[in-house]
Amino acid sequence: MSIDWVAFTPLSALLGGALIGAAAALLMLFNGRIAGISGLVGRLLAPPAGNGEALLFVLGLLLAPWLYLALAGELAVQVDAGPVALVVAGLLVGFGSRLGSGCTSGHGVCGLSRLSLRSLVATLSFMGAGFAIVFFLRHLLGV
Repeated sequence: MSIDWVAFTPLSALLGGALIGAAAALLMLFNGRIAGISGLVGRLLAPPAGNGEALLFVLGLLLAPWLYLALAGELAVQVDAGPVALVVAGLLVGFGSRLGSGCTSGHGVCGLSRLSLRSLVATLSFMGAGFAIVFFLRHLLGV
């Protein structure tokens, strides 16, 4: 395995991580809520009264790529999987989020920053499972 140094963009990665951290911190500071995306989207699917912050947070996630396109002019994305694989992967991620009572943003960003042991175990579990599946598919099956 090697790093494509031409495509390596540490500054944009640092800026993106800082924005994610700031958004999570602001949501916690002003609303007392964890910025777990699966939980926010779940609240929108079964909306009780007063779900404005969840709607605004998810709208921000959906509008951010369009804002980037308007400012940068181009968004180069390459997906090396077919539509069936993407749908199956999405369903598995959704199932795993429900099974683990949270997603990568809830456990990996917010939970680890709060030093939650449960979030550490969850993060190690989904990262380990992801590494194992990629290794299995790419190196053993050659997919």
